[in-house]
Amino acid sequence: MLKSVILLVIAVCASGIRANPNPPVEEFNLQGFAQGTTYSIRYYAADSLVRRYQVDSLLRVIDQSMSIYNAESKISLFNKEETKEMSLDIHMQKVIRASLKYNKLTKGFFDITVLPLVNLWGFGPQKKMEEPTSTQIDSVRKFVGIDKILLKGNRLIKRASKVSLVLDGIAQGYTVDILADFFKNKQVNRFIIELGGEIYAYGVKPDGESFKVRIQRPYRDSEEGYIVTLQDRAITTSGNYEKYRMTDGQHISHHINPATGRTVQNTTISATVIAKTAMQADALDNYLMFLPPEEAIAFVEKQKEVEAYIIYEENNELKELQSSGFNNYIYNINHKPN
Repeated sequence: MLKSVILLVIAVCASGIRANPNPPVEEFNLQGFAQGTTYSIRYYAADSLVRRYQVDSLLRVIDQSMSIYNAESKISLFNKEETKEMSLDIHMQKVIRASLKYNKLTKGFFDITVLPLVNLWGFGPQKKMEEPTSTQIDSVRKFVGIDKILLKGNRLIKRASKVSLVLDGIAQGYTVDILADFFKNKQVNRFIIELGGEIYAYGVKPDGESFKVRIQRPYRDSEEGYIVTLQDRAITTSGNYEKYRMTDGQHISHHINPATGRTVQNTTISATVIAKTAMQADALDNYLMFLPPEEAIAFVEKQKEVEAYIIYEENNELKELQSSGFNNYIYNINHKPN
């Protein structure tokens, strides 16, 4: 899933913290490719405690588990029609368990069994451009639904042979959290991680300032987005203006309602979520795209330590809503939400 949060690069001079007894602190930057996108990591430490090959190795393990673009991954093998059940590795087991929780929390909108519909609408590994017919949608919907799978311990069981899963709506957030845990275990206590737009920041920079992230606004809007400060928090954004296609002049979003089998038609253009973990933010920003703006904010207000910022369209104008605590993260305010 493509995301729209852009990491704001802030230049930092570490020379001011080189006084004894603390050792000199340096800035280290790691970049690479994983999960069909890019990653960027910046951390501060007295030595290069984490190398790129270590990050890449960890990302390969997760890809081998949950990437539908890897034909030999665990999830790809599970999605084969002949597979009836499978023993899961620890990564896939954790993500499946979390997905079941978020399916219940979102009243079924967050559904990892939606891959047959994703493929039908042309947003899966095999692209197709024509809009599916009602008959095609109905024929696929019978294999969609969280009740079509059963998790027993570390074993995942199919209740219908053609069930297939996609974890893209949560796996990247989970990956960011795993990377964050890895850095913490390496005694790195100042870092910011970005993978495909999913971001987690830990600690503060050597000058005492929090890490800063800019929220990108829709492509047709000339205004700059908010800059928010992050400390021990994650931020993700889901939008319908980057991953979509036009069919007969109609905007076709990649967000698909598992209950109807059709793409979401909603006034919400983007949903940004700040949460304690990237996996939580990743799952919830998708759900908010299904809801009218006011309902999305009302839902967020009931969640513990979660904030959200919604951009929506009304009468051909872009408008905004935010949860009650979102303003606490804003670094500078370019414009007031409506």
